[in-house]
Amino acid sequence: MKRVFTTAVFFATFICFMTARFGYSQDDIKSPNVAGQFYSDDPGQLSREIDKYLGAATIAPFDKKIPLIIVPHAGYVYSAPVAAYSYKAVSKNSYKTIVVIGLSHFHDFEGFSIWPKGSFKTPLGSIEVDNDFSQKLLGATHRIQPLEQSFEREHSLEVQLPFLQKVFSDFKIVPILTGRPNLKDCQDLAASLSQTIGNRDDVLIVISSDMSHYHDDKAARQLDGTALSVIKKLDVENFWIRALTRRGLEMCNFTAVATALFFAKEKNLEADILSYANSGDVTGDKGRVVGYCAVAFHKKGDGNGAAKEFPPNSSVNSSNELTGPQKKRLLEIARNTIESYIQKGEILAVAESDPRLSWEEGAFVTIRKHNDLRGCIGNVLGKGPLSLTVRDMAIAAATSDPRFSPLTKDELKDIDVEVSVLSKPWRVKSVDEIQMGVHGVIIGRGSHRGLFLPQVATETGWPKEKFLSVLCTQKAGLPSNAWKDPQMPIEIFTAQVFSEKDFQ
Repeated sequence: MKRVFTTAVFFATFICFMTARFGYSQDDIKSPNVAGQFYSDDPGQLSREIDKYLGAATIAPFDKKIPLIIVPHAGYVYSAPVAAYSYKAVSKNSYKTIVVIGLSHFHDFEGFSIWPKGSFKTPLGSIEVDNDFSQKLLGATHRIQPLEQSFEREHSLEVQLPFLQKVFSDFKIVPILTGRPNLKDCQDLAASLSQTIGNRDDVLIVISSDMSHYHDDKAARQLDGTALSVIKKLDVENFWIRALTRRGLEMCNFTAVATALFFAKEKNLEADILSYANSGDVTGDKGRVVGYCAVAFHKKGDGNGAAKEFPPNSSVNSSNELTGPQKKRLLEIARNTIESYIQKGEILAVAESDPRLSWEEGAFVTIRKHNDLRGCIGNVLGKGPLSLTVRDMAIAAATSDPRFSPLTKDELKDIDVEVSVLSKPWRVKSVDEIQMGVHGVIIGRGSHRGLFLPQVATETGWPKEKFLSVLCTQKAGLPSNAWKDPQMPIEIFTAQVFSEKDFQ
């Protein structure tokens, strides 16, 4: 029932905006369409949620100006953890004008639509439209026009506004929606934006676009990896053809992304891929997912060491890093679970509001007593929310490790708990790809399959050859040299490893 429920919530979030009402008035004040649906309509709750998403984004704000970002536009519970990466990256900047380019999902028209004056309301207040900037754009190209009806039910632009209000102050917006522009229209809009901006360094362009829709997790990551690779190269013509024909990549607002690539080339910008995830990381439903990315563009050489390449065939999620409070919470869950189960025979009830802790990821729980191993059991891929995987593995490590007797009440005061959160494994072609102390390793197939966590190499000090030989014999039940067989499956993974000692 749980999987059915999460899937139903997922589709409801993407469908319920169809009932939203148009909020245009005689004063050119645009009321929100999807407050209370895509994001909270309670100002305090909305503010706290955005703070939490920004805090969870493990990226340092860029020191240099960022004139252009790409962010997703789904319901906050699904896409906000990724969007937060772009907004946190630009948070040191100050902007007077922010151009937001969304997609018209419901109203069909040629070219682009603009809301040229007035203001947009959100639960956090009103944002004034930059009328002067908008009028200059209207004068620069005939392919942009004021079409109020295109904003009637639209969410793609609106969901960006509360983030902007939380990160910046004293700015105006230029709201634009894409209809059916051709490639020349996109190039013209990019040129018009460049001309209107001129030498100003206080203008930000926000491209609002999700990625592939309703593929399984593996196919989505391949499609989205290709898209991000093309974006990284600023290969706008290749991007346009592939997106238009849906050959190898998908972006729901691909015309706005194409506009961004034209603008980036004209301004001599380069792209940093900051984060990628899909809806399955939240719902646990990997069968029909929607992809999300965060990308920042800046002058060449002005980056902060963010990810330079997105691995198109990798399952590693670049936004996986846990914050200190999230690590501490997982350790608390593990500790409280062990104590509850050993002392009372009760399984701890765990309910988490942090979206990051509901991702489906593999995890191991390790118990040590006076620095000696006392139990270690995990699930490589995870099943359900990470918080529950940690809870269940904590019980297993305390009671079901066949190498040890179950933990006793008297031992609870003497143990240290460690949690390892795993990336998804990927297969390697050669053991040369294994980095000792960085990668965990899985070797073998079927019942002859063994795993070592990354910290095993650090703790033992073994060279790679011994590490692999012991893994084969002690964990997989294979000959010690089985790892040398080119046909032997070998997978690697990374892990975030943290223990109670880290927070003492």
